[in-house]
Amino acid sequence: MSTKSGRSILVREACGFGALILLTWLAEILHIPHLWFNEPDVVSWTRPIARTAFILLIWGGVYLTTRQLLRRLHELEEFLRMCSWCRRIEHAGQWLTVEEFFGSRLATETSHGICPTCAAKEFPGHPVARRVPPPGGA
Repeated sequence: MSTKSGRSILVREACGFGALILLTWLAEILHIPHLWFNEPDVVSWTRPIARTAFILLIWGGVYLTTRQLLRRLHELEEFLRMCSWCRRIEHAGQWLTVEEFFGSRLATETSHGICPTCAAKEFPGHPVARRVPPPGGA
């Protein structure tokens, strides 16, 4: 999920809660309690203020929860599925080699080499193998 679509979800959420607040105030201004429930024909400003405060509290909780869920979803979408055996990467329903994945997704050329740890295992006398840090760091 892109940041743009996450923002879109939060904007739609804000519009919904904003509409609830607007309806709360319109109901009072248009005397809905009097017309529908035979309450006295007096505008009570404490009623929409209290409802607005309550809606804003709920909105704050929903907003924070939604934002946290969107962040987590974004993190999970960033994970690459990689085969444990052949090291191919799943992308758009296809299993690609690492080279194919980088070439198609990132437009990056790849090259091959050997890390110092593997060099030490495979070629103990090679100069690259001598650069292996001792176990435990340092």
